[in-house]
Amino acid sequence: MTLSIHSFLHLLHTALIVLFVALWLPAQASAQTVYTMGSGDTIRVTVFGEPDLSGDFTVDATGRLNLALIGPVDVRNLTADQVRQKIHDAYLDGYLRHPDVAVEIIAFRPFFIMGEVNQPGSYDYVPGMNVLNAIAVGGGMTYRGDEDDIEILRGNDSNRVAIPATLATIVMPGDIVRVAERYF
Repeated sequence: MTLSIHSFLHLLHTALIVLFVALWLPAQASAQTVYTMGSGDTIRVTVFGEPDLSGDFTVDATGRLNLALIGPVDVRNLTADQVRQKIHDAYLDGYLRHPDVAVEIIAFRPFFIMGEVNQPGSYDYVPGMNVLNAIAVGGGMTYRGDEDDIEILRGNDSNRVAIPATLATIVMPGDIVRVAERYF
């Protein structure tokens, strides 16, 4: 079987695209993360049949919720399901026989944008936001902004990780988006 030059180039092109996608997708997936609680998140805790124990609570600066009867509950870096289980177990430990607890996030902590944007600062997070949306919320890029040099600082203050970003990279609550200056 012989291949023409055209068939060979087409096959090579297809193989390169497959290789690129195979290498690119894991890098994009690693930039995503499972959402965990942090200071500034507001969550609704519902203890079914116990209206005095239910309500909306904001995670404080130490990463805790202060709940009736059980007091402070450390929720920093926990998922909503892990928070639900932790609250359930705390109420089960001497307070309620069969606690039925639900937890939902009702307001995310803000994200921050800095660098070469017209209005740097802290902004309300909107689910599904990407870097382009974040820049638009920050008043757009200045004429010196470099769309090829953007990074996201993700994590809490003790373990922030810098992630190179494109305009399509997803922004998470608490992220710091930094747009670098372009040099002519």
